[in-house]
Amino acid sequence: MFKTTLAGLLAHKLRLLLTSLAITLGVGFIAGTFVLTDTIDAGFNRAFADDAATVDVVVLPTEGDLSRETLARVRAVTGVRDAQPMVRGDAPLIGKDGRTAGDHPTMGVSIPASRLKVTGGHGPETDGQAVLEKNIARTEGFQPGDTISVLDHRGARHDFRLVGTFDVGLDADLARLGAVAFTPADALRMTGEKGFREIAVVSAGPSPESLRTAVEAALGSDAPKSTTIVQTGQRRAADLAEKNGVSMTFMKVGLLLFGVIALLVAGLVIYNTFNILVAQRIREMALLRCIGATRRQVFVSIVLESAVVGLISAVLGLLVGYGLGAGAVAVLQGVEADLPTGSVSLTSQTIVIGLVTGLVVTMAAALLPARHATRVAPIAALRTQVEEQTFRTGVTRMIFAALFTVAGAALTALGVTMEPGESALFTVMGGGVLVFFAVLILGPVIVKPLSGLAGWLPARLFGVPGRLALANARRNPGRAATTTVALTIGVTLITFMSVLTATVRLTTSKELDRQFPIDYLVSAQAGTVPGSVVDALRGRSELADVTDVREAETTVNGREFGVGAVTQSAFGVSIKPEAASGSMDGFGPGKVAMNDSVAEDLGLKVGDTVTIASPKGDLRLQLSAVLKSGVTLLPPITIPEQTFVQRFDTVTQRIVLVDAAEGVHPDLARRALEKVTAAHPAIKIDSTTAMRGQFDEAIDMMLMIVIGLLGLAVVISLLGIANTLSLSVHERTRESALLRALGLTRAQLRGMLSVEALVLGLVGAIVGVVLGIAYGWAATQTMADRVYFQLPVGQILIFVVLSGLAGVLAALLPARRAARTSIVGSLVAS
Repeated sequence: MFKTTLAGLLAHKLRLLLTSLAITLGVGFIAGTFVLTDTIDAGFNRAFADDAATVDVVVLPTEGDLSRETLARVRAVTGVRDAQPMVRGDAPLIGKDGRTAGDHPTMGVSIPASRLKVTGGHGPETDGQAVLEKNIARTEGFQPGDTISVLDHRGARHDFRLVGTFDVGLDADLARLGAVAFTPADALRMTGEKGFREIAVVSAGPSPESLRTAVEAALGSDAPKSTTIVQTGQRRAADLAEKNGVSMTFMKVGLLLFGVIALLVAGLVIYNTFNILVAQRIREMALLRCIGATRRQVFVSIVLESAVVGLISAVLGLLVGYGLGAGAVAVLQGVEADLPTGSVSLTSQTIVIGLVTGLVVTMAAALLPARHATRVAPIAALRTQVEEQTFRTGVTRMIFAALFTVAGAALTALGVTMEPGESALFTVMGGGVLVFFAVLILGPVIVKPLSGLAGWLPARLFGVPGRLALANARRNPGRAATTTVALTIGVTLITFMSVLTATVRLTTSKELDRQFPIDYLVSAQAGTVPGSVVDALRGRSELADVTDVREAETTVNGREFGVGAVTQSAFGVSIKPEAASGSMDGFGPGKVAMNDSVAEDLGLKVGDTVTIASPKGDLRLQLSAVLKSGVTLLPPITIPEQTFVQRFDTVTQRIVLVDAAEGVHPDLARRALEKVTAAHPAIKIDSTTAMRGQFDEAIDMMLMIVIGLLGLAVVISLLGIANTLSLSVHERTRESALLRALGLTRAQLRGMLSVEALVLGLVGAIVGVVLGIAYGWAATQTMADRVYFQLPVGQILIFVVLSGLAGVLAALLPARRAARTSIVGSLVAS
């Protein structure tokens, strides 16, 4: 039987290739994920090791910063050759347009020379010199030799000579914000920091462990209430690498989720393929039974065939995965992503996971077809034609389908009616999985009417070939269902994401319009917007409503929170907060409002008394409204404007909401804002239109990434359609020859198979679209109390059309093969 199985595989090489292709892609995606993440992880570990090699001992604070006294005591330890402090704080860089660079202040740092990775020029050697992080230098157009301007912690402008550029390495915050590196003295002066974040120590001879012990003793770091932690450079690198490993795990799990979806689709394709193969080889297996093969041997032969296919697929998948991982690494290096990369390689772990996954999925998918093969009676060898199995719905199928449907619908309804949040979303998703199982079970039942719906128009447009194609699509509901369900998974998930993102986009836009019907947002990148700017804005004729939103840090019921106020006249005009409980009507002295998340955190409800500390004595106010958080620019806790002015002298944050005057062109209003704020380079001016545009870009980017990753599942499902048609063409060789003999031309035969694939693709798309819309809507209901549902009709129609066209493309090779087959040879073939 072993020799017979291998001979059968070698005799049908094309069939073997098509069967293994789906698993190859699924395994390839998973292997590629491991190759990519392992490569990045190795790069991080190597970079940590390189960084650790430049430092023997590191001193860190348990809280706060390290003092100058601590630095002096470290430098005085015997065996210390050098000890350099690290400073970090805000130091906004002014771009060539006169405004601070980026959306957030750049970081001012002092990095020990041994750890500063200079990429051009040299590091800062004297006060008045600075180096820029390489990416922000490129973005802003600065080069060594230029003069750059930086704002200090008081907002004063200082000029520095740019002497080089540097790479921030593994520091994610510096990579995101950008950085300016100074000498330690300049860094302290610019950032306003009182101490150091870290002290890097280089040994004059003693081993790192011996030096660590000496420094620890000098600082008293082994005391129970010590304010410092002393580590060797290697220990510090290991801690950072461990934290990086946690973040890499999230990335790996996210990518593997799409790999699992691809493998699920591939498993369905394999299952369908083996089902067809078993049906085609009934006479062959019956003949084996006639010459003495037992049922067990027939079963083992099918499982063995699946094992060979799975092993070949897994090996090819590993090669594909290596290529995908290497390609992804090359792309990251090409776009200069701030991710270190090691050498691209297939680890033993990746090889084992890939091989086991490919084998298990393929063999599991072949078990049911193998079981069916054991039921072939020896007498079947005497038949001249294989009889097609007649599909019967069956009571068991309907009972299980009903159970899954009821349970899924109940879970979905429960999730939709729950309080919005993660629990509600997970409940809805659980219901969706159960409903999908019900659709899977009912597939052969619903595919027949759906084929009629999807094929109604093609049957009339393409005449006899169209009607024959529709009949072929409906004649074997079980095969059609398992062929289309793979496509259904991909289309369901893509439609779901489209509905979800479209609804989030519309809901956010509506909430912005409803709560903040303003034109511009004026904010300070660092510090606050001065009160003089607010007064100047109110004096401009081009501007109408100017709403001042102020905030100060204090304690509320003993907990630290931001407390603020809004221009009193703005309520109901430029600010329309929505109350979850209570009301903002008559909001004035003696009252306070807070976001629902803050109220929940403090355990407060409307009517409770809230104690707020202020520099001029405690305030005892009554909670009059709990506001829905949603999209809001209000402080977490809002008190009346008059109370805020009387009690708080220092404003820690201030933003200004501005409306253009009636009939004023947006360009004129913008110029008025820029003129008022020209003397304040740290002030940013954003329009609500631009804010929505940035939000839309972020959503579109996320949607493109998800659809791109789910596209693999769709590609595998289309391979399934092609595979099914290829095997079906072989199965229907005599039938196709008879049609040709009766007058069907080659073009009409190709057209018939193409229309059949079109119908199968449309059936999968119809079911996927219905499920995707239904659960996209259900998921949106778990996001917030008020949701503006948006159905992206255009995108969904594109998905349906593309699914049909992709089905046609999948049929090209099988149709070409069928049309080239000899009529006479096919008719005389047994």
